[in-house]
Parts: sequence; C-alpha cells; structure tokens
Amino acid sequence: MTASLIASGSLRNRLVLTLIGGAAILTLLLFFAIRNYAIQIAQQGQDNILGASATSILDAASIRDGTLEIDIPYASFSMLSTPSDDRVFYAIYQDGNFLSGYAGLSNPSVNPGRRSSFETTQFQGETVRVATAARTLIGAENRTQIRVYLAQTQDALSGTLDKISRNAALFGAGFFALATLLSFWASSTTIGQLKRLTTSVTRRGPQDLRPFEKPVPSEMLALVTSLNSLMGRLDQSLRQSEDFIAEAAHRVRTPLATVRSYAEATLQRVDKQENRQAMRSMIRAIDESSRAAGQLLDHAMTTFRADHLERQEIDLVELVGELVERLTPIADMKDVRLNLRSEGKITCSGDPILIQNAVRNLIDNALKYAPGESAVDIAMIMNPDIQIKVCDSGPGFPPNEIDILATRFTRGQNAAGTIGSGLGLTIAQDVAMAHGGDLLLSNRPEGGACATLSL
Repeated sequence: MTASLIASGSLRNRLVLTLIGGAAILTLLLFFAIRNYAIQIAQQGQDNILGASATSILDAASIRDGTLEIDIPYASFSMLSTPSDDRVFYAIYQDGNFLSGYAGLSNPSVNPGRRSSFETTQFQGETVRVATAARTLIGAENRTQIRVYLAQTQDALSGTLDKISRNAALFGAGFFALATLLSFWASSTTIGQLKRLTTSVTRRGPQDLRPFEKPVPSEMLALVTSLNSLMGRLDQSLRQSEDFIAEAAHRVRTPLATVRSYAEATLQRVDKQENRQAMRSMIRAIDESSRAAGQLLDHAMTTFRADHLERQEIDLVELVGELVERLTPIADMKDVRLNLRSEGKITCSGDPILIQNAVRNLIDNALKYAPGESAVDIAMIMNPDIQIKVCDSGPGFPPNEIDILATRFTRGQNAAGTIGSGLGLTIAQDVAMAHGGDLLLSNRPEGGACATLSL
C-alpha cells in the first residue's frame, strides 16, 4: 500500500519565483540607476549651457567713464533655445543693486564669495534652473562687482528625461523577460537531474535493488547515497523474509505431519473407546494446526510476492489442469468430482505461484463444504477479463456475511465443525488484487457457493 504524501510546494516553482524575484529587483535597480544617471548627465548639459550664457553676458560688461555698460550678446540667449521653447529669465545686479532683467530673480542661498553656482527653484510658478555667475570690474577710480542670474525652464529637460525613462523601461522589460526565460531554463535544467533520478527509480523492476552508480550533482550525492543504503537494507530484509518463509514452511509442516502419522498409528493400537476418542480429537487438532500453519505461511508468502510480482506468460488451462490433477485423489476420498471446463487456450501475464495458490485455496474450500456424491465445477472464461470460477453444491455462503468472508481469520456461521483458518478466501483476494482483479463471492440459485477469481 502506498502512503499518501502531502506536497508542500514545488521546488521548481520556488526556484523560478526566486530567480524571477531577483530579476525583478535587478530590473528596478537598473531602471532607477539609468534614470538617475541620465538626469545627472542632462542636468549637467543644461548647466554647462547656462553657465556659458551667463559668462558671455559677463564678458560683455565694461566700465566707461565710470559707468557700467553691458551690451548683452544675441548668442547669450540663442544658445539657450530648445525644441520645447523653454522660457529664459535673467537679472543683473551691481554690488547688490538691481540693474536689468527680472527684479524678482535672485538666489539668496548663493554665497557672495562664490563666482558661480547652480540651483533648481521656483520662479513665476514654474520650475527653473538658475545659474549664477559673478565678475569684478576695476575702473580708473572704482571697483565694482557684477552678478548675473540666468534661469531657464526645464520642459525640454523633462521631455528628454521622459524619453530616456521610456527607453530604460523598455530595456528593463526586455531584460526582465530574458531573465524570466533564463529562470525557467535554469530551473528546468536543475530539477531535470532530480526528475531523471525519479524516472530511473520508477522504471526499475520490483526486484531491481541495485545501487545507483551514475554521476549525480554534489547536492544530490547525500540523497542518492541514502537511497542506495536504503535499497541495500531492503534487499537484505527481503532475502531474509523469503528465506524465513521457506524455512518456516519446512520446519512447521514436517513435524506436524510426523506427529499426525504417529497419532494415526497409535489410534490403531488403542482399544478403549475414550482413548480412541481422545486420539481422534488429537488428530483433528493436529490437522487444524497444520492447516492453520500452512495457510499462515501461504498468506505470508502471498503478501511478500504480491509486492513484487514475478510476472510470466502463463497458460492458465495447463496451470489449473495440473492443480486439479493433484487434488483429484483428495476429492475421490470425499466422493466429490472435479470438473474442469475452459473456453480454449487462455493465457495471461502473472505470477504462476500466486495464481496456483489462490485457485488451490478456492478448490480446497469447495471440497470442504461439498457434500458426497456431488461435483465441484471449475470454469475458466474470458468475459472480457480472465475469470476462474469455482462452484460447489454445499450450503453456500451466509448471505448476511458474504461481504466480510474474505477478511482475515473470518469464518462463516456455517463453518462450525469444519477445519479451517479463515485465510483461504483472503489469500485468493490478495492474489486477485495484486493482478489488478478482484474476488467475487456469490450463491448459486440451485444451491451451493461460487467464488470467482478475476485477473
């Protein structure tokens, strides 16, 4: 019987989810890294242009006759033109006094000692990048400082960053898709080693307990080593069980048969009626013990072989015919005929020892309950499964117990006074189930019992 295991998830799915999760994190990190780097580069480009424009304005400043003159070059603003038509603001201060431009444009956080600086701020409701540049002019009689504030909106920069972000997102999506495919490939390759080991175990026959010798990954080495050790112990245990069953059958049956022969011989020499009755009771007890021991060993052998069937192509007609021939002398002693009927040659793949053991128990049961001067009919048919039907003319199965008679050590109410152990039908049912069939018990309308072994 195979134990029902509870699956706690899939190693392949866990590995795939881990790899995909790692790929998703790397994709996000890559996206933000590219975007931040693009922002820095784009912002640096705008700062360079703003700084150059502010410097060109400062270069146009001069002092004539003690008066500051600034002729703003056209190129100072033309170099700030963008496809998005960003707005440009400027303000010129002399020694802190406003001279020209937008009076509200300034950068109070600028250190007066610094010649240039850049900062992003809000001006007239828009986000602008402000470049600050300063220059000291020296005239004949005075010295003055000129500071230029030049600001530009960032519509073009935002558009450029949006485009870079879209490209980075597409690149990240492509990277994530490739990483996902690689995750499935990597997980399939990794789990493939385990699947090959599973397939190798599944394809082995029930008696193939050889150790695995093919190279395996180092992570699976401990598992395969433990599996080889388990199969070695299992092989040894099965051999010991088989040897024990064979030895026990010999050790138990032979002494009981010897004791029975001595008891029968003693019975012939005893004259007193009470002693003869005691000897008959002893012989009956010996018969019951012999039969019980034999069927217990048969049941153990059936259980052992059913777990690893030694299937062969069997001619069932020949197999059952030989069995009927061996049981005919026993049937003759009870004045019962054994009638074998078959529909031509019938073959099947199965364990001949188990099948013969099952049919022998069914015929033996029929012989026990069949009255004298009657017949036990053994029919072999294809309907469409192979069926071996054994019917007698005895009292039949108790109708209220027919469903439990194949249970171990269960005997019907009509079995009182009949030697038996309650294992014959159990053995037949175990053999049928081992061959994918079943045992069906029924009563004949005209009287008697039928046991149908299907394979």
